[in-house]
Amino acid sequence: MRVGDSQNRRSMLVLFDRSTPAPPLSHPPSWNAPLNADDTADAACLLAIADMQPPFSRLMGTKIIEATRDQVVAEVLVREELTNRNGGLHGGAVMAIADNLGGTATFLNMPEGAGTTTIESKTNFFAAVPFGDTVRAECTPLHRGRTTMVWQTRIIRGDGKLAAIVTQTQLITRSQIGTPRPGS
Repeated sequence: MRVGDSQNRRSMLVLFDRSTPAPPLSHPPSWNAPLNADDTADAACLLAIADMQPPFSRLMGTKIIEATRDQVVAEVLVREELTNRNGGLHGGAVMAIADNLGGTATFLNMPEGAGTTTIESKTNFFAAVPFGDTVRAECTPLHRGRTTMVWQTRIIRGDGKLAAIVTQTQLITRSQIGTPRPGS
């Protein structure tokens, strides 16, 4: 299967719905090793996982355009519902976009059966993003450890100007949040 083949991706996504756990990779993730051309099965799996975004991400209109263990990239059209009273992208929307990408990136890197939650986030704003623009969000790792991961997301306007940088820490939990513990 070619990763870019939309028909195959649609078929694959039917297999990976949000009501079932994420599909296992063909081998455990290496914390520091990026995917390469030999990892085509894993690349397709990572894209399928990235496509299984939570409802809030879909509400914002987040479109994942790249997903590897080393980078998650998304685009979001600045619609009226995402703007502040001045007509620009709301700061909370910027932080939500970055938070979702950091969670997705952590999910792509954590051990099978683990969960994640954000425990810290910091945002620096540099430029407003006007209504109608499309932002590009690029999330890359600063640290990938056993218990925490730190991600930096760059929010870039359509004209290429840096609008914000968000740095966040994700806690790795033993099980997915909201999953009942055995015996309870």
